[in-house]
Amino acid sequence: MIIGNGVLATAIRDFDREDLVFFASGVSNSLENRASEFEREKDLLHSTIEKFPEKKLIYFSTCSIYDSSKAKSPYVLHKLNIEKIISEQCSQYAIFRVGNAVGKGGNMNTLINFLKNAIETGKKIQVHRNARRIFIGVNDITIFISRHIDSIHNTIFNLVYPYQFSMEEVIIPLEKYLNRKALYEVTDEGAYYDIIFEESTKTFFDHISPEEYIKKLYTSYL
Repeated sequence: MIIGNGVLATAIRDFDREDLVFFASGVSNSLENRASEFEREKDLLHSTIEKFPEKKLIYFSTCSIYDSSKAKSPYVLHKLNIEKIISEQCSQYAIFRVGNAVGKGGNMNTLINFLKNAIETGKKIQVHRNARRIFIGVNDITIFISRHIDSIHNTIFNLVYPYQFSMEEVIIPLEKYLNRKALYEVTDEGAYYDIIFEESTKTFFDHISPEEYIKKLYTSYL
């Protein structure tokens, strides 16, 4: 069973199973601050747990939890609260903290969609020299989960391509893909994520280099 109809919910449909509940209807905009949106997700989660107590619940959280600049944001605090509810109320669950999921269309506030729009419209942006970002394509999310969901049980799992990209490593190949130059100024700001990459993700992605992977995201989803 799949709860939701967004980019990730659509991608996971081919791997749906009767014994699982994929909860893919949560707040996806990290800039969200409306209490009503957070309450909507929480209410839907509670009703889903009550209706399907025997099924394993799969929840998609966020690696923004590891971003020190967002640690006290309403979005991150909400996701941490949802994770706590699941861990306390579900007998079977898997929480996937996903980093900057990239798919066709979807939320225009995601980093790559934002950068693409800025380049295409000539908008000047600030680039933090020390910032690092993590990504994963939605198809890779679904394939990985289909292979490993039975071995990931009652835990929180970081599901990302196991590499932290600098902003230049993101922008330069995006400029080449769009055949347009970005307008930006570099400031001495930003930080790395304090994140542990799972061994199984390292194995899953060991066939493709960071340079190849970021290009794959652009050619597959933009």
